[in-house]
Amino acid sequence: MKRLSFLVLLLAFLPVGCAHRPSPVSPLPPSDNVVSTSEEIPLISPEVSVTSGNEGSDGKENPENAEEGEKAPIPDPLESFNRAMFGFNDKLYFWVLKPVAQGYKKVVPESPRVGVKNFFDNLKFPIRFVSSLLQADFSGAATEVGRFAVNTIWGVGGLLDPASGQQLNIAKKDADLGQTLGVYGLGQGIYIVWPVLGPSSARDSMGIVGDYFLYPVSYITPWYDWLAVRAYEEVNETSLRIGDYEFIKEAAIDPYVALRDAYSQYRQKKVEGGRGKPAPPRPGGVR
Repeated sequence: MKRLSFLVLLLAFLPVGCAHRPSPVSPLPPSDNVVSTSEEIPLISPEVSVTSGNEGSDGKENPENAEEGEKAPIPDPLESFNRAMFGFNDKLYFWVLKPVAQGYKKVVPESPRVGVKNFFDNLKFPIRFVSSLLQADFSGAATEVGRFAVNTIWGVGGLLDPASGQQLNIAKKDADLGQTLGVYGLGQGIYIVWPVLGPSSARDSMGIVGDYFLYPVSYITPWYDWLAVRAYEEVNETSLRIGDYEFIKEAAIDPYVALRDAYSQYRQKKVEGGRGKPAPPRPGGVR
């Protein structure tokens, strides 16, 4: 029993693709019975320019500006630690999460797995609702209430997603507490890669704590039941994204830098979206 609990503990906290895995695969095919609204992470990370756009009249770059362009978009004073945790999470994905998810994928068809994903996404309603209220986005909060009611009642407890169908077309408000702190002016702080949890920042780490207490699954007791539910959630999620993390590793010269820069840029643009600017698509490596 102790060995089983330990394995479940590992799986429960495993991020999808080392907690923040890319999602290059195309969206799931539409289904009349099951509709997935959870936003998949597109594979291609936005390109991070390392050179300055300011060039001299002779076509050569200004060395001073070029040096600025090479700086990371987020301070990374803990790079040695972060790289070690990145490697740790990488091995957890390849040695534990991916093999389990592959076996699960062979046994369970895609439609039920999408339904499970929709169910857990529906349970995250409090995170999006409270974050929208704190951002004074009352329209977004009302939208979330409507989506939750429709999907819970007519969507069989959230397994289906009729709110996103063509008839209703109620878009999900992608909001979290880390974004909310940014909307109020708090900077990202330093870059942090948490073991098991993956890429984050000082600001978003505080948001993760708040999101935890707003997620109903966190209150399941006893603790081993909670771990089992979280393990199943992550395995199911991973089964829908196998291959994404592998792709970004092969495409990037330095996967650590690629994920760090994409994460920083995405989170900053998401904060700008909370301030009224268009929200960006999710880049590779960000949950």
